[in-house]
Formats: sequence, structure tokens, C-alpha cells
Amino acid sequence: MEIIDKITQDLNLKESQIKKVLELTAEGNTIPFIARYRKEMTGNLDEVDIKAIIDLNKSLTALAERKTSVLAKIESQGKLTPELQEAIETADKLADVEELYLPYKEKRRTKATIARENGLFALARLILQNVPDLKKQAESFVNETFTTAEEALGGAMDILIEALADDTKLRSWTYNEIWANSLILSDVKDAESDEKKVFQIYYDFSERVSKIQGYRVLALNRGEKLGILKVHFEHNLDKMTRFFEARFKDKNDYIRQVVQAALKKKILPAMERRIRAELTDKAEDGAIQLFSDNLRNLLLIPPLKGKMVLGFDPAFRTGAKLAVVDQTGKLIATQVIYPVPPASRAKIDQAKADLANLIADCAIEVIAIGNGTASRESEAFVAEVLKDFPGVSYVIVNESGASVYSASELARHEFPELTVEKRSAISIARRLQDPLAELVKIDPKSIGVGQYQHDVSQKKLAENLDFVVETVVNQVGVNVNTASPALLSHVSGLNKTISENIVKYREENGRLTSRKDIQKVPRLGAKAFEQAAGFLRIPNADNILDNTGVHPESYGAVEKLFSLLEITELDDSAQAKLRSVDIEQRAAEIGLGQETLKDIIADLLKPGRDLRDDFAAPQLRQDVLELADLEIGQQLEGTVRNVVDFGAFVDIGLHEDGLIHISQMSSQFVKHPSQVVAVGDVVRVWVSKIDQEREKVNLSLVALNELN
Repeated sequence: MEIIDKITQDLNLKESQIKKVLELTAEGNTIPFIARYRKEMTGNLDEVDIKAIIDLNKSLTALAERKTSVLAKIESQGKLTPELQEAIETADKLADVEELYLPYKEKRRTKATIARENGLFALARLILQNVPDLKKQAESFVNETFTTAEEALGGAMDILIEALADDTKLRSWTYNEIWANSLILSDVKDAESDEKKVFQIYYDFSERVSKIQGYRVLALNRGEKLGILKVHFEHNLDKMTRFFEARFKDKNDYIRQVVQAALKKKILPAMERRIRAELTDKAEDGAIQLFSDNLRNLLLIPPLKGKMVLGFDPAFRTGAKLAVVDQTGKLIATQVIYPVPPASRAKIDQAKADLANLIADCAIEVIAIGNGTASRESEAFVAEVLKDFPGVSYVIVNESGASVYSASELARHEFPELTVEKRSAISIARRLQDPLAELVKIDPKSIGVGQYQHDVSQKKLAENLDFVVETVVNQVGVNVNTASPALLSHVSGLNKTISENIVKYREENGRLTSRKDIQKVPRLGAKAFEQAAGFLRIPNADNILDNTGVHPESYGAVEKLFSLLEITELDDSAQAKLRSVDIEQRAAEIGLGQETLKDIIADLLKPGRDLRDDFAAPQLRQDVLELADLEIGQQLEGTVRNVVDFGAFVDIGLHEDGLIHISQMSSQFVKHPSQVVAVGDVVRVWVSKIDQEREKVNLSLVALNELN
């Protein structure tokens, strides 16, 4: 019950909502299914809320189990006081529990352990009592292990250092002091290793611990890992020393040495490690959330439907790989051309003729150019050829991960006879036709829409990105007759084996004509069907509901609704009746929840609707832009390719994406770029700075004369 109360408090949700989510999850229901088809039970919680409940319950359960274990171990020592028990039971963090447990934790053999075994605890007491002539007193403690008075005093000090270092109140005060007032700094350690000067701004860097931003933490971590930077802290040691020494009524040189050793050698290193770990955890969470948001927006970029597309995978020496796919994504033709230097003039001229022939012969409508090596040179080449084809456009497509896909087992299975490079060209073309269907074939970590994604917890990153993919796939819905096993495997209730069985079933038996047919697929049981059915679409099915988000469990309710409204087919008259439905009255009459009825009506008004159609379509181009064409203050249109903590990168048709720094996003304060732009957005920008030497362009979302 305490865990439920904590989740209620932290997430600001009702106790009944949390209990129901955990109950539904325990019954084997997926997050997409609960969010879409159990709204009345959860109080209309969305996927993010449901996942937050599940994750927090998991972490709080682990924390509670650790508390129970720690309390039992301390109690077995006979040292558990009511105050200590309360402190452990009310701790919010696992790290705080471990700090409280530290003095009672079984330690490896230390200098202090040896000193205590040799009877030096009594000498340690004498140091604390500040008795006169301690060196003479120490002579009586000399033995085979500690052969001189100085060694005996050193052993006694080791006992005091360990005791001071284990003092939970001092450790807690030091931890809070570092967070509030200490600085984190970095210096250059090996500038030669930083060939591109990526970490140059961190060669002499300092920031208050409480103020440092997540992306800077991850940059420091990477620079340190690469051996380029040295990262350390700067503390107010005088203040810390005074606070520690105040614990002692009488002070002497031995006590001062104990304080310095406990502080500098024990407590500060431990607290610095803890704080860097917490800074990293917080930075990772921010980076993962940003990557997740960017990935969601990328997956929701609308498909370019009904177009013959030519995928163009650029390269310099090895030639550009071309792949033509028809309106359904089926491969029509492949070819290799040499459109850019170091190819000879004759090869480039031949490449122009070959591309022109392909465009004419295959009735190409759009060319999708990958944004990797030789991309802009290839763009100029394509733009030149398209002067003779005014009805054809091109798009620069983010090809991150295309090489990963093209070398994968899935790609080898799809196109066993093709080279890796030609598969990559197909992937680029299909990404334009249906970004979601193609991108789900790739490990989400390989899709370049984040920052420092290789420096964060890969397990945590994978879990969050998989959740995003699963959420988007199920929100959009999947055509069960055309979807690949990769896409189907992300549908609620399905796994890799069932997805492959669905594809195999339709290959052997032809297209599925109804949702009932899905139940004939081997190993697709009742629970899997319940979880998946509403997210699987069957266009042109006899029952129109099979091409909507209406779950089969509600088909009977829809029949009742049609009967009450006297609807026989979904014509204009039926649409008008559905729009004017009294939700509360009709829901009660047909025995359905109001939220469920709202969703059903929304689906009936737009059967087969694709929610991606509400987002900005890909930006088609016909001509290329050069850096020399730009002027300060010039207005352009571009597509947001990536959003990071400090700004956004925008494709305006140059070799490199332009950067909109967060300070250039509005005349008002902007806390984070994601509040203003998202991946895939088509934005109007103004050129604010041009760096000809580095071929970099800075952009502004606000006309320069409007910025403060």
C-alpha cells in the first residue's frame, strides 16, 4: 500500500488508476492495449502515464526490498534503533539507504580493522580526549604489529579516520554542500587526440554542480573516457574542514590530520563519485527522453503515398547505387552510376544519361537522396538532370542506420541476390514512401536523431526507444496484408515468431480478408488476438470495421449503435448522424464506456485514417542551394533533422545542416528547443551567421530585427 501511495503522490494520479493499471499489466495486457481499449478502467491514461506507473512501481518495489534486507542485517547485529529504522524506511533513494547502511556493512580487512585487533581503540579514545603527551601514552600500545609509538598513533588515527568517514551525518552534509556550492571543472589532458577540436570548449571549463546541463555532463564524460579531458571538482575546503572539526570539543594536530584524511581521502572521493553518477543518470534520462521524442516525431513523418521513387545512395569512388521502387515499395530496378569526381568527365556524362533514362523509363516522380557521404555533390548532380524533368522532385532523406539494415539478416532475407549498397538504396527510397515501416527494421539506436546516445545506458536507451516504436506502430495501425515481420513484431501482443507466421500464412493462403482470419495463424492464441486485433488493419475487408481501430470486442456495440441511428452504410447521412451523437445517452443505451464510444465514432468518421497525415509532409526540392548563395538575414525554408539540448539542426539544402541555437528560437525565453520545434517540422528560418571557412551556417527562427 505504501508503494501505491508513493506512486499516487509522485505522478499526481488517483489510487484507483494506479491499482487498475498494475492489475491489467499483471493479467498480461500490453501498454498500447490498455491505453486504447481500457480507458474507462484507467481514467483515460495514455501510454506515457501507464509506462510511468509500471516503471515507478518496479523501482519502488526494488527499493522496498533493499530496505527490508538492510533493516534485517542491522537488526541481526543488535544495532537497529528506532531513529535509524525510521531514517531507512523514509529514504527516497537507494543511494541514501546504502549511506545509512554503510557503518554497519561488513567491510573488507582495513588498516583500521588491524589497529582495532591490536588494541589501539583505547589509544584512539585518548586522542579524542586530547590527553597530554600522547606520544608517551602511545608507547604502552607498542606490539609486534605496531613496533613504535608513531606506528601505534598512526593505527589509532586510522580507526578515527574510518569512523569519521562512516559518519552518515557528515557524509550527508558534505553531499549537500557539494551539490549547492562546489564546481565541476575540466582541463585539457591530450589536445592532440582531439583532432577536430570537438571538446575545445571544455579545455578550460568550470560550472557549478547544481547548474551544469545534461549535455555538458555527457560531453565531459566522453572527453574524459577518450583521454582528452581531465575532470575534477573544486570545493570550499576551508568551510568543510571547519564543519568537520566542529564535531570535536578539543582539537590537536592528530585530530586535524584525521579530519583532513577522512575528508580528502575518504568522504570527498565517495561523494564525488556519487554526485557524478547522479549527474550522469540525470543527463542520461534527459538524453534518452530527447532521443525518444525525436524518434517519435521521425516515425510520424507522413508517408509519400502512391509515388514511383528512385532511391539514390551517394558515394565518391565506388559510385552511387540507385534503386527504383513502385508505389507499393516493390523493387523494379537497380543500377550503379558514377555522378561525381573522382569519376572522369565521360563517366559523369554517362551517369547523367543513365539517370535520365531511368526517370523516363520508370516514370519516376521523386528521387530520395541519402544524406551521407557525397550527398550534396550528388544533390547538385540530380538537380542538374532534373532541369529536363520539371515534374520530378528530389528529397534529402536521413539515411542513418541504412547501412545497418542493409547488412542485416532481414535485408539478406528480403534481397539475397543484391549487394549491401543496393539494399541501402532500396531502404532510402522506402524511407520516403513509408518512414515507419522502414525504420522499424533498424535498431533505433542507429537512427541519428539524438545526442550522446552511445554514451548513455544502452539497456535503458533500448527499453525507452522500443517503447516509442511500439507506441507509434500501434497508434498508426498496421496493414496485416502488406506489413513486414519487423513491423508486425511491434504490434501489441505479437512477437517475432507470430509475426513471421502471419507473413508465412498469407504467402501460403493469400491475403487475409477479415480479422477472423488472423485467428487461423499458427501460435496466435486468444490472448495474442485480443491484444493485437484492434491494431491490425485489413483494407477492403467485407466488414468496414476490420479497417478501423474498433476492437472486435466492440463490434456488437457498433451494430447496436447503427440500429439506434438507423445506419446501413457509412454515407454522408450516416456521418452526419455520428457527428451529432449524444455520447452520454448512447453509451448508456448500448452498454459501452463513453471514452470507448468517442474512439469508435472517430474511427467510423475516418475509416482507415492514418494519424501521420496530420504532420508536415516531406519537403520536395528541384534545385540546389550553395553556401555562396546565402546572405545574412535571408529567409529560407527547411526541415528539422535533429533536436538537441542546445538547439536544432535544419536541412536548408546545404552540405551541412544549419544550426538554430536555442537563443535564436524566440524573442522570449525558451527552456528547451523541443518546446518550439520537432524532428520533421518544416520551418521558416533566417540566416544569422555564415562561416565560409568551416562551411557552417547559423539560423534563426525569428527575423533578426525582432530578436532582443
